[in-house]
Amino acid sequence: MKRETGEGGMDATGRKVLVTAGEILVEIMATQVGQSFRAPGPLVGPFPSGAPAIFIDQAGRLGQPCGMIAAIGADDFGTLNLDRLRASGVDVSAIAVHGDAPTGTAFVRYAEDGSRAFVFNIPLSASGRIALTKEGRALLERADHFHVMGSSLFSPAVVAVVTAGIEQVKQQGGTVSFDPNIRAEMLEAPGMREALSQILERCDLFLPSGPELFLFTQAQTEEAAVAELLARGVRAVVVKKGADGASYHDCEGTVSMPAFAVEEVDPTGAGDCFGAGFVCAWLGGAAPREALRQANACGALAVGTKGPMEGTGTAEAVRRFLAAQQETTR
Repeated sequence: MKRETGEGGMDATGRKVLVTAGEILVEIMATQVGQSFRAPGPLVGPFPSGAPAIFIDQAGRLGQPCGMIAAIGADDFGTLNLDRLRASGVDVSAIAVHGDAPTGTAFVRYAEDGSRAFVFNIPLSASGRIALTKEGRALLERADHFHVMGSSLFSPAVVAVVTAGIEQVKQQGGTVSFDPNIRAEMLEAPGMREALSQILERCDLFLPSGPELFLFTQAQTEEAAVAELLARGVRAVVVKKGADGASYHDCEGTVSMPAFAVEEVDPTGAGDCFGAGFVCAWLGGAAPREALRQANACGALAVGTKGPMEGTGTAEAVRRFLAAQQETTR
């Protein structure tokens, strides 16, 4: 869906345009806790997925003007994702469709301790062919903000697209957010730590989950690590703590907020939805506490439904959720 843009890259409604780039895939899940992939077992899916796709889907559902640079296969899995993102209001003009490569896949199983294990096909899928096409360049020319997911940095080609996106948006006077969201094994890939560090140097808003806060610091406490990051030029740091809530830090102080108490059905994508909720509120000029409330609400709605995007809430759903929470605390 193409949008008219106004002065400074904003869309016709005056809202900032948010762009991300990265993998699109389908997720197929084991239905039983403790189930192994070494023997046949019941599965559920396919669900549209991919960390940046979940993020941008949530942003679109909140009414944020947004788009994505990505690649899918000319198959049912690709169509499933494209239809979902389009229906959520995401500009899909820069999502390339390849007839000779399949859409990425992820199979996930759940352990008794709540951890998850994945079997991925991403680098060898259509996502491995992500490139900065003319449609991608056109989308970036309209962008006010670029969001980076560490999970998307799985190949030098994708790193090049992300780097180009950052530079384009920065040259236009825009801002960048960075969610490291990276699997441990990716950290050992050649050039990965250097790429992550370069992205951090250009980012305005850093959104780590728990221990990810310490990926780029010498400090080993939250307070000291945040101080180190702010001294390096990051404008704000939001530390995601799952069921323990989140904390916002900038040079003016810290705001912490507990998570909403909800029944967890599926944690997949909750951090991506939280990030989208916060970034959209931040781009709209919301105060940190208000932005954290919206982000926590998006995360809470996400965990309540099976499937990575199935719990992404519309702006109205988030408002209703927050109103209900306010009623229960009176």
